[in-house]
Amino acid sequence: MTAQGQPASGSSAWTTVFRHVRYENLVAGVSGGVLSNLALHPLDLVKIRFAVSDGLELRPKYKGILHCLTTIWKLNGLRGLYQGVTPNVWGAGLSWGLYFFFYNAIKSYKTEGRAERLEATEYLISAAEAGAMTLCITNPLWVTKTRLMLQYDGVVNSPQRQYKGMFDTLVKIYKYEGVRGLYKGFIPGLFGTSHGALQFMAYELLKLKYNQHVNRLPEAQLSTVEYISVAALSKIFAVAATYPYQVVRARLQDQHKFYSGVMDVITKTWRKEGISGFYKGIAPNLIRVTPACCITFVVYENVSHFLLDLREKRK
Repeated sequence: MTAQGQPASGSSAWTTVFRHVRYENLVAGVSGGVLSNLALHPLDLVKIRFAVSDGLELRPKYKGILHCLTTIWKLNGLRGLYQGVTPNVWGAGLSWGLYFFFYNAIKSYKTEGRAERLEATEYLISAAEAGAMTLCITNPLWVTKTRLMLQYDGVVNSPQRQYKGMFDTLVKIYKYEGVRGLYKGFIPGLFGTSHGALQFMAYELLKLKYNQHVNRLPEAQLSTVEYISVAALSKIFAVAATYPYQVVRARLQDQHKFYSGVMDVITKTWRKEGISGFYKGIAPNLIRVTPACCITFVVYENVSHFLLDLREKRK
């Protein structure tokens, strides 16, 4: 609304929106996502292999994390451990970049003109909104990553299920399964935005409470060790609360077994494997995502502070 009570013009509304956009957040998020995933991709591969381990005969059998890593290394070497890395890096970089980009813009928009800080529920909702917007753009990359990670040596698939790389996978999924194929796992993925929402809420509140505890300003920059501690605690909290959806999503995206939908996955997993089936792969997941989260947030915080300081100096 204008000062006279009239609706703001279209251009004025867009000006209001873009006033909260900071491209530095996008660059910093991409940097953190790419670096963390390059460093820890093999553990993501292990997590996916365990998550879809439902007794299907064609799949390799692994006794544990170390056995899985050594088996893949013996069969395919370093290349095997980085199977699916291209869409993973693209997806992670883009996801983290967009997530931080949307989240900070939404948060800035909501705090404009108000003295008090956001409540916990407002952090939660802002992060969920950012996650949903990000998923709409990146879901095809996650389907591609899962398909590439689940190609096993010695298993003969039909030509449309044999993939040579990221773009070949995208093209074949679209050709044989349409847009629907590229958005498999989207619904559980939307539920999965609760993971990021819980993590960001915990991260923001932990930073705030810690700065209050040590008598610093609420927005004061933390040290690297402090960022690592806060990021690790927020990630462990979020994983413990939301891991089952990741198993459901991975199984929906798996090319070796057909499920009619989310409820079909949940029902079959419960009948065959019980509650433990929904937590398969959680150990390698925690080992991977906790340091990955720490790397991502430390890189993000430092790069964003650096770039935003440069912006201020140019004014």
